[in-house]
Amino acid sequence: MPRETARRGMTGRAVVSLVVLAATVYLLLTTAPRLGLDLRGGTQIVLETKDSPTVTADAETTDRTLEVLRRRVDALGVAEPMLARSGDNRIIVELPGVRDPREAVEVIGRTAQLSFHPVLATGAADSRVLNDESGQPITLGPAALTGEGVDEARSSIDSQGGGWLVSVDFKGDSGRAWERLTGQAACSPPGDPARRVAIALDDKVISSPQVSPQVACGVGIVGGSTQITGRFSPAEAKDLALLINAGALPTPVEIIEQRTVGPTLGAAAIDASARAAVIGLALTALFLLAVYRLAGLIAVGALVAYAGVSYAALLAVGATLTLPGLAGFVLAIGMAVDATVLVFERAREEHSVKRGGSLPRSVSRGFSGALSAIVDSNVTTLLAAGLLFWLASGPVRGFGVTLSIGVVVALFISLVLTRLLLHLTMRGVVARKPRLSGLTHEGRVRQWVNRRDPEFLGKPKRWLMVAGAVVIAAIAGLFVAGPNLGVEFTGGRVVEYSTSAPADVEWVRDAVSDAGFPRAVVQMSGEKDISVRTEPIDEDATERIRTAVAGVAGDATEIRDEKIGPSLGAELRTKAVIALGLAVLAQLIYLAVRFDWRLGLATVAALAQDVLIILGIFAWLGKSMDGVFLAALLTVIGYSVNDSVVVFDRVREVRGQRRKEPFPRVVGTAVLQTLPRTINTGIGVLFVLGALLVLGDGSLADFALALLLGLVAGTVSTVATAGPVAILLDKRWPGAGRPIRKTNPTRQRDDNGAVV
Repeated sequence: MPRETARRGMTGRAVVSLVVLAATVYLLLTTAPRLGLDLRGGTQIVLETKDSPTVTADAETTDRTLEVLRRRVDALGVAEPMLARSGDNRIIVELPGVRDPREAVEVIGRTAQLSFHPVLATGAADSRVLNDESGQPITLGPAALTGEGVDEARSSIDSQGGGWLVSVDFKGDSGRAWERLTGQAACSPPGDPARRVAIALDDKVISSPQVSPQVACGVGIVGGSTQITGRFSPAEAKDLALLINAGALPTPVEIIEQRTVGPTLGAAAIDASARAAVIGLALTALFLLAVYRLAGLIAVGALVAYAGVSYAALLAVGATLTLPGLAGFVLAIGMAVDATVLVFERAREEHSVKRGGSLPRSVSRGFSGALSAIVDSNVTTLLAAGLLFWLASGPVRGFGVTLSIGVVVALFISLVLTRLLLHLTMRGVVARKPRLSGLTHEGRVRQWVNRRDPEFLGKPKRWLMVAGAVVIAAIAGLFVAGPNLGVEFTGGRVVEYSTSAPADVEWVRDAVSDAGFPRAVVQMSGEKDISVRTEPIDEDATERIRTAVAGVAGDATEIRDEKIGPSLGAELRTKAVIALGLAVLAQLIYLAVRFDWRLGLATVAALAQDVLIILGIFAWLGKSMDGVFLAALLTVIGYSVNDSVVVFDRVREVRGQRRKEPFPRVVGTAVLQTLPRTINTGIGVLFVLGALLVLGDGSLADFALALLLGLVAGTVSTVATAGPVAILLDKRWPGAGRPIRKTNPTRQRDDNGAVV
C-alpha cells in the first residue's frame, strides 16, 4: 500500500496544480490590472482646510487632517495613494485607479462629526430642531457622547429585513454614557418622542430609533454597543462605517480642485523596466539550463508558472500594481528560485556525495532534506510581510501585500508543482540515463567546496572586527555625507505651467532631467497643463525648470507654485518603523523556537549590519532615499533573513550528526555545504537586478543598486557576522544549533513508497 499512498499523493498534487493553473489562465484572460499612479495616473483632489469656531486651520491642524484623510483613503481600498500638505492649509490627494472619483470625494471630504443626542418632547435652552431620517422635525438636546468614544464600527445586513445597518462598539466610559442616555430615554412611555435617541453625522440625523420596551428605565442598553439603522444601502453602510472608524476631521475641508493626472513614470521608464525584467529572467533561465540541464528546464517552467500565478493572485485580490509593491514581487521571485535551487543542490548531494542510488529516490530525499529550510525561510518572510500589511500603510503596506502573495505562491510552486514535474520527469529514459537530469554531478562550486577546510571560522572575533570596520565606514557616510532624503520624506515644491500647445510629456521629462532635475516627477494635469514636483529648490532652479518646459512646449506660463509637505508623513513613518520592529521581533521569536535563540540573535545582528551598510553606501554615493528605496531596503531585509535561515538550518542538521565536533567547525561545514545553493541563487537573481541597473534609470536603477548591494551584503554577512556571532554566543552559553527531534527515518518514504 505505500506505493498506492505515494501515487495518491502525486495525484492530489496534479489535481491541485491543474486547478490553480486553470484559475490563473482564467484570471489573466478576464481581469484587467489596477495600475498605480506611477504607472497609470489617476484622480487628483486638492483640499483646503477651513477655520471652525474652535479650531484655526494652521499647518499643525492640516497635518492632523491629512492623517485622518489617509485612514479614510486606506479604508476605501485605494492602494499606494499619495497625500501631501501643500502650504499651510492645502492637502493634495492623488488616488490611483479610482473608478468613481465622486464617491472618493464624498467620503474623504466629509467632516464626519458623529454625535448621540437625547430627543426632547419640547424645546429647551440648549436644544435645536433638525429633521429626522424620514424628514420630520425633532428637537435634540446637547450631545451625550461623540464619535471619539467609538472603538469600532462595522457594516452588516439587517437580519430583520431592514436593509443594511452599522454596528458600533464603544470604548471606556462611552459605554456607560450610552447606558445613561438610553436609560433616561427608557423612562418615557412608548410613542413619546423623548423615548427616542438621535444619532447625527455632521449635523444631519441619520437614525433616531425608539428605545425598546424591554429596556428598563434608568438601566439602559448595556454591553457597550449599539446598531445604527436607517435602511442603508450596502455602499452607504460601508461608507458610514468607514467615516466612523477613520474619525472626524479636526477642521472642515473644502474641495477646491479635482482633476485627472497622468502617470508619474514615463512610458520610456516603464518600457525600460519591462525590457530589463524580460532580459534578466531570460538570462536566469539560460543559467538554470546550463547548470541543471533538464532539471533546469523544469525550474524555468516553474518560474514562469510562479510569475503567472502570482500576477493572477494580485489581480484576484484587486491589488494596485506600483513600483514599491512590485519590489515584493522581485523578492518573492528570488525566494522561488532559491527554493528550487535548494532542492536541486540537496538532490545532487544525496545522489553524488552521500548515498547514491536511484535518481527518483535522490530527488525525493532532496525535497525531504530541503523542506525545513524552505518552510522556515518562507515563514519568517511571511511573518514580516503580514505585520507590514497589518500595521503599516502607504507603500510599505503595498509591499507587504505583494510579498505575502508571492511567498504563498512560491511555497505552492516549490512544494507542489515543481515536485510533481520532477516526479513525472525523472523516470523512464532519464532514470536510465541520469546524467541528462543535471542532478547527478557535483558541479564546480561543490568540487571547490569539498577541498576547503571547515575550520575557517575558528577565530570568529577576527571576522567580526572586519565586519565592524565595514559597518563603521558605512555609518560614517550618514554623518559625513549625510542622507539624501527624497521628496516623500522632506517635502518639496510643485510648480504647474500652462503651455501654449499640447506637449509630449516624455519630451518634457527629458528636458527637465537635462536641466539638472533627473528625479523630478513630471505629470500632465490637463490637455495643456504640466506639473513638476521636485525637492525643495530656489527661484533660480524654478526658472531653469520653466525654461526647460518652454523649450519643449512653447510658451510656459506659471499658474501654480506651492511648497508641499512630505507624502510619507510622521505618522506613516512611525507606523513603518513600529511594523518593521515588530516584524524583526516576530522573526527572532520564530527562529528561537524553531532553531535556537542564539541563532535567532545572530540572524538579527546580520540583518542590522546589512541595513546599515546599504544606508551608508547610499549616503556616500549621494543617492536619493525615497519610497522606492524604502521598498528596496525591506527587500534586502528579506534576503538577509532568508540566507541566514538556510545556513542555520544546515547548522542544526550537521550538529545533530556530529555532536562531538567543535561548534566553529559545525558552522563552517554548514556554510560550505550550502555555498553552491547560495552562489547559484545569487547568480540567478543577479541577472534580473543587473538588467534593471543597466537598462533602468532614475529610481529604477537605484532600486536595483540597493538590491544588488543587499544581495552581496546579505550573503557575506551570513558568513562574516551571523556565523561568528553564533559561535561566540555558543561559547558563552553552550547549546546553539541543537537539533529538533525528527520523525523516525525508517517511517519516511519517497514518492514510490520506498523507505528512505
